[in-house]
Amino acid sequence: MDLNDKHILFIKQSSLGDIVHTLPVAHALKRCFPRCHVGWIVERGLETILERDRSIERIHPIHIPSTSEPGARWLVYFHALSATIGALRQLRSDFRLQPYDVILDLHASFRSGLFALMNPGGLRVGFSDARELNTLFQHRILEVASQSMHAVEKNLLFCSFLGCMPQKEDFYLSTSQTDEQQAAEFLGASGVKPGQRFLYINPTARWQSKFWIAARWSSLCDRLEAEGVRTVFGGGPGDLAHIQSIVDTMTHEACIAAGRLNLPASIALMKKAAAYVGVDTGPMHIAAMVGTPVVALFGPTHPERVRPYGVRHAVVRADGLDCLCCRKRDCSHQRCMEGITTDMVYDRITALIGEPVTLR
Repeated sequence: MDLNDKHILFIKQSSLGDIVHTLPVAHALKRCFPRCHVGWIVERGLETILERDRSIERIHPIHIPSTSEPGARWLVYFHALSATIGALRQLRSDFRLQPYDVILDLHASFRSGLFALMNPGGLRVGFSDARELNTLFQHRILEVASQSMHAVEKNLLFCSFLGCMPQKEDFYLSTSQTDEQQAAEFLGASGVKPGQRFLYINPTARWQSKFWIAARWSSLCDRLEAEGVRTVFGGGPGDLAHIQSIVDTMTHEACIAAGRLNLPASIALMKKAAAYVGVDTGPMHIAAMVGTPVVALFGPTHPERVRPYGVRHAVVRADGLDCLCCRKRDCSHQRCMEGITTDMVYDRITALIGEPVTLR
């Protein structure tokens, strides 16, 4: 199909890693059909990753409180329902001004199906394994052959349907000159010298079950710092308390970027890192998408589905446990993460960056 001059809507409102996994589809689409117009429904707070992207022309930010967090109270469901109704009204108004010709529902939920219905007309496309009756909203269904298919490869099924087969050049994240400058200024102010190796450390995640032992992070980073490899802790303002608990027990001085750099500047910082070392979360997928080698600590999630994609990487996890890949967000024992030793992570890092690496 010829999609030039057509308006295409992506529905993938969260999470950060899922949005990163979807962007190559938009890039391939825009490369093959440069006159098409691409819009995106995204959770407010994550739109900055799309604002820098030259393939995305319209952004529809929405905000719906998460009901899947551990300990969520019943009132959250009321707020989520109220926010959903508000988002539906907003989207209906937006789409009346400029309807979309094709709606790509990559979020695959009941709510995303409702979002698609707010568009007057248009061809709606979704996955065969979508949850919550989402397939009932779609005109065309893309068959997902395997449940273990990587998230990126699954999303690329849309490329096959649209006739825009992906190329290596479609795998990137956009940053501005200002973002690059902010990252460089942070490194200089933190004492990281030009050409000195540093690792982007990400010890936090939304799921409590993904956290590694803080004392082991301290030991690992001290060992690296002693060998001249700087450690830079990334994250958001909400991650500072946990990061500070790690840094406070270190004998060497680590750098903390969490809360000091916005998302685009953090992406620019990851581009310069010798490697990303951290848990399975959105920044891990960002690092992979910008070509930075990754050492990823896995426990409750499945590496086959969400491993770092298209980049040199090492997956670290405890073997021989029957509870691996349990997908639980909260865990009372965390055997899968406690089974990962400092030596295991250190050995993967040195294997990945053993040769001299300079800032890029």
